[in-house]
Amino acid sequence: MKTLALRAFFVLALPLLLLIAWWFASDGSTDVYWPPLRTILTTFPDVWTGERLRADVLASLLRLLAGFAAAAVVGVALGTVIGSYRRVRAVCEPVLEFLRAVPPPVLVPVIMLFAGIGDTMKIAVIASGCVWPILLNTVEGVRAVDSVMTETARSYGITGPARLRHVVLRSASPQIFAGLRQALSIGIILMVISEMFAASNGLGFTIVQFQRNFAIPDMWTGILLLGLLGFVLSVLFRLAERQALGWYHGLRDTSRRSS
Repeated sequence: MKTLALRAFFVLALPLLLLIAWWFASDGSTDVYWPPLRTILTTFPDVWTGERLRADVLASLLRLLAGFAAAAVVGVALGTVIGSYRRVRAVCEPVLEFLRAVPPPVLVPVIMLFAGIGDTMKIAVIASGCVWPILLNTVEGVRAVDSVMTETARSYGITGPARLRHVVLRSASPQIFAGLRQALSIGIILMVISEMFAASNGLGFTIVQFQRNFAIPDMWTGILLLGLLGFVLSVLFRLAERQALGWYHGLRDTSRRSS
């Protein structure tokens, strides 16, 4: 219980300090574009009602999760194949480096030509940006699998899907989760960017509408909600990662104690 409270303190301490600094820095501000945090927080419940949360926040979350899941499946599958075979890696690496260097927001107009302006376009934009950290981290994780472990599994007759699941993916899972964590932050950014193009709902669309209507405090509430959403998703992901990689963190803790 004490350890859990300590972790919660470290997670919440810096955000709370930043909010306090924002409160005092903006207190008494008369700048139209920099309203006091007090005004923003007062406006928040009036703007983000239950109906707007369902129409905008839920829609954005569903797009983010769909794009993130698609990128995870494609990235892990392709990364496993590329990382497992040297010749495939030699052929694919130049193309991967070229495509990785293209900023995902630049692809928005291109994806709109093929996928239209509906949810498919937004999910495709999110997936196109999230797939690269997952793919590249999976390749490196699979390449780093201990050859002794692989040969031991082969000598015990562990081959095919069982070898892939219990040896390759398990050994590469810390690196894969590192890529998933990076992809989550990229996905949130691309979610907002994609909703600024020809959208009718979502957080990005709503924030832009507030800005165009000169509703500055309302716009700041959207930005604050977006930051809060990113924080919550990051905490949830860390909890899921801790659960999935419990064996890995246990080994690290044991090695630290022994050293």
